[in-house]
Amino acid sequence: MLNCDDMAERLYPYLDRELSPEEMAAVKRHLQDCPPCRHWFVFEENILRYIGECGRKVRAPEELAARIRELRQS
Repeated sequence: MLNCDDMAERLYPYLDRELSPEEMAAVKRHLQDCPPCRHWFVFEENILRYIGECGRKVRAPEELAARIRELRQS
C-alpha cells in the first residue's frame, strides 16, 4: 500500500500514464482512500487540462508555422 510520500513521487507519472499497470492500480487505490491526496490529484489534473486547452486555442502565426515546416524538411 502506498503512503502519501510514495504518492507524491508517482502523481505526475500517474497523470502522464507512465506507470506500470500495478503501480497505476496502487495509486488509484491510494487516491480512493486518501482525501488530501485525491484533492491534490484533482487540482493537478485540472491544471494540466487547462494548460492543454489553452495550447489548443492559440495557434502560431502562419508565417512562423511555414518557417518551422521548412526547417523540419531540410
